Amino acid sequence: MKDVLEEIVAHKRLEVAALKAATPLGELAGRVEPLLATPVPSMRQALRESRSGIIAEFKRKSPSRGWIHADAQPEQVTPLYERYGAAALSILTDEKYFGGNDDFVVRTHQLGVKLPILYKNFVIDEYQLYQARLCGASAVLLIAADLSLDECRTLLGKSHELGLEVLLEMHGERDLDYAALEPDMCGINNRNLGTFVTDVHNSFAMAERLPREAVKVSESGISDPAVVRQLCDAGYCGFLIGERFMSRDNPGVALREFIEAL
Repeated sequence: MKDVLEEIVAHKRLEVAALKAATPLGELAGRVEPLLATPVPSMRQALRESRSGIIAEFKRKSPSRGWIHADAQPEQVTPLYERYGAAALSILTDEKYFGGNDDFVVRTHQLGVKLPILYKNFVIDEYQLYQARLCGASAVLLIAADLSLDECRTLLGKSHELGLEVLLEMHGERDLDYAALEPDMCGINNRNLGTFVTDVHNSFAMAERLPREAVKVSESGISDPAVVRQLCDAGYCGFLIGERFMSRDNPGVALREFIEAL
């Protein structure tokens, strides 16, 4: 079976190399420098204080499903996510596999949305952290399966230097060493990124394996409010949900109905 993650990361390395050739890191860092004096909203704090804990995702496409909502625009979705009770937003910025763009984060800020935004991409290089800070993200996703322990440690440190929080995504027991890096949030992905098979029971199996004090986030495959309640009882305070909302004509209304059911 084709390893989807391996394919995505290989393409991401080529993509980042092209970006560096067009805009060198020093130039990008110079554009970010003036922004560092202004803090961004804390996603960690938002999740701990939220009644819903829902990280509502703006995702137009996925490798497993293809186009989910091809014509969706931030202007139609992200303000409603904020209005109807999301704790934070996740915005896909990978273009080839997820139909995303950094501009979706920029445009969300221009709309006046104040929620913390997770920069959702396959981050393998510090260059992408500068991109995330430049477009206005509050946090970045680091995926254990993408990175060695040392690479992850370095990127986590650089993220904090740039004022970004880190949601560190793990999947199975082999990733648990990464939790010792003490990220701002520990995510458990219910989707195997090699095969893209999803099983929400993965979060339940991993809950007690994470540090007790960790801010725990369950990611992917969550479609039932009853499951969110069970995950909350298991110690999770964040729930990243995308396709459940984005597959509807009006994702914001879908979020409102989901939270009402909670």
